Amino acid sequence: MGIAKQAATPRAARNSVSIRTYPPTGTVKCDGVKLFRSQSARDVGCILDVNPSVTAWRCMPQTFDLGGAVHLPDFQVFEEDGGTMFIDAPDRARSVDAALMEAGAARLDAGYRLLSRGELYDGFRLLNARDLLRYAGHVIPLGDRLRLLAALDEHGSLPLAECLKAFQETKPVPGIAALILHGYVEVDLDDAPLGPETAVRRISR
Repeated sequence: MGIAKQAATPRAARNSVSIRTYPPTGTVKCDGVKLFRSQSARDVGCILDVNPSVTAWRCMPQTFDLGGAVHLPDFQVFEEDGGTMFIDAPDRARSVDAALMEAGAARLDAGYRLLSRGELYDGFRLLNARDLLRYAGHVIPLGDRLRLLAALDEHGSLPLAECLKAFQETKPVPGIAALILHGYVEVDLDDAPLGPETAVRRISR
């Protein structure tokens, strides 16, 4: 494949998804333009946003060489330990051997993973992430943040329903969701759907 054709392939792929939108629209760790190839890819983005070991991620970032062909992954993920990983959503058809994909990513000092459907859709994490990301763009007034963090310092943890009472300057549900998404407080996203009894804890910084 010639250089011009190699360059045209990822450009065409990005252009083909540029007008499509998949819910939810909000993100917190996406670095750059939000371009999702499919709903499955969008769902992976949701999971990345609530993964504390991920500091940032990019959509359809760059190609890597597969020995005569190129691959444009769904995501480039930057991890807290300094590592980088290229990730494809479960609906991505693998056209070459996994070892070739891993070798191509390794030449860019990165890892590679094709997520399984079970990793993405089993359990409650994706459901909870989607619910929270509806409020990704919400800004929390300082007063509300201080009131909730002070209450958690006093009690250690509180049910989510009790935490909502701390919000006086903004709507409670968007407020607590934004504090979870931006790493001020944490909840268990895997055990059950978020509810009034869900325990909320302050994250030590």
